[in-house]
This record gives sequence, structure tokens and C-alpha cells, in this order.
Amino acid sequence: LHVDRQVTGCSDHDGEQAYNLDGEEMWFADFIKREGVEPQPPFIDHMTYVDGAYQGAEVNQQICKTSLDVVRRAMKDFKIED
Repeated sequence: LHVDRQVTGCSDHDGEQAYNLDGEEMWFADFIKREGVEPQPPFIDHMTYVDGAYQGAEVNQQICKTSLDVVRRAMKDFKIED
């Protein structure tokens, strides 16, 4: 069995989207360079992600930041309890 994970997260100033297989990072979005990175070692059969993967990651970041704003507004009046 294999473990396949997708991580998507954001904050006001940063974001992340990455794909992992069995604990190894297969692809991640570099939002500073504005490109997808495939940090796979040269001794394996290289797997390439589909065209548009980076653009999809940018869209996911906008969705994440919008959701973050909605949750902040919804939780703004909740009291912090022990």
C-alpha cells in the first residue's frame, strides 16, 4: 500500500500546495518563482504533473484565503474559553 497526500494551506502572507507519495515530496508550488517544482531524485523514473498544476495551485490559494476571511468574520465574536 502507498500513502498519497495533498497539502494545501494559506495565511495572510504565505501559502503552500504540495503532493507527497510515501512521505516523499513529488511536487510543490513555488509561489515566489511562480512555478511548480518536481524535486525528484535522478535515479527514479521521473513523474511529471499535468500542465496547469501550478495554475490550479494559485486558484486553490485564492479559495483558501477567501475561506480564511469568511471563517475570521464568522468567529470574530466567539469568546475564548478555557
